[in-house]
Amino acid sequence: MANKNVAVVNLMDNALYIVKNGNLTKVTAKEHGQDLIIWKNGEVLDIDRSQRMRIEGQEEI
Repeated sequence: MANKNVAVVNLMDNALYIVKNGNLTKVTAKEHGQDLIIWKNGEVLDIDRSQRMRIEGQEEI
């Protein structure tokens, strides 16, 4: 019988893992930017993702 309270994650992946109500969510890495975790009553409510873009002479972004 499998234990549903145990999860296996790949430690070679650059990622963030969130456990909420017994469910595992993998937040994958992105090239640049930041992730802001919003907490409410001790649980993760949202993730606010922003992306940074380096200016290198582009005509348009």
